[in-house]
Amino acid sequence: MNNLIDYTPGTSFLHRLNPVTKLVLATCIIAATLIAHSFITLLGLLAVSFLLAAHAGVVRKLSTLLYMLIPLALIMVLLQTIFIQEGTRIAAWITSNGLSTGIMVGLRLIGIALPLVLMLMVTRPNDLANACVELLHIPYRYAFTFTAALRFIPLFSKEMTAIMEAQTARGVQFDTKNPLKKMQLMMPVIVPLLVSSVAKTDGAALAAEQRGFYLRNAQSSYKRYSLTLLDALALLLCLGLIVSAVLL
Repeated sequence: MNNLIDYTPGTSFLHRLNPVTKLVLATCIIAATLIAHSFITLLGLLAVSFLLAAHAGVVRKLSTLLYMLIPLALIMVLLQTIFIQEGTRIAAWITSNGLSTGIMVGLRLIGIALPLVLMLMVTRPNDLANACVELLHIPYRYAFTFTAALRFIPLFSKEMTAIMEAQTARGVQFDTKNPLKKMQLMMPVIVPLLVSSVAKTDGAALAAEQRGFYLRNAQSSYKRYSLTLLDALALLLCLGLIVSAVLL
């Protein structure tokens, strides 16, 4: 997911929402996806995610994530058709109940992943951490841990790419189709990546401690995160999504 969760600047409805409201909106879409019991509702929730992404100008990035999730969703569908044998047999081992359950599971998998990543695309990590500390009274060390993990994802991805390029220059062929051999070839990548990760984490911890990390509290941020009318409208949308998932 290289660069997919990087913040995308904008002035859309989503960008102007309070970070906590964005988190609640993503959580409600996920909850509605888990509650929904019909294909139409699940497809409608996916459409809501893409409409919000289109309005925020990140639909291309969200489509990239969707493309990455489709193979995993197809694997889930295949597993469900293997383990669920009730219903009318359609072809080979595939039954009507197994296929319908598999499609539901695949749609739920996609519907759970998209809203959370969409929220991260339109929210600065610092704003998310500070808003959670101010409004939800989450201890700053927990909020910082979450945002630090988000920052390290692209760094580790770039580090892994650099290590793989160095190994390729030494004659290692990572384009093999044999999964066992590919796992074996990944070991020379994992070990230096772990060493580099520990060094970066230790350096970041020392830097945070020197900047008074343990003295931070809800009042330390220079920016206030008050709720507005837009946030109230977004919360009404959240309520409508949950009600629709229950009734439809």
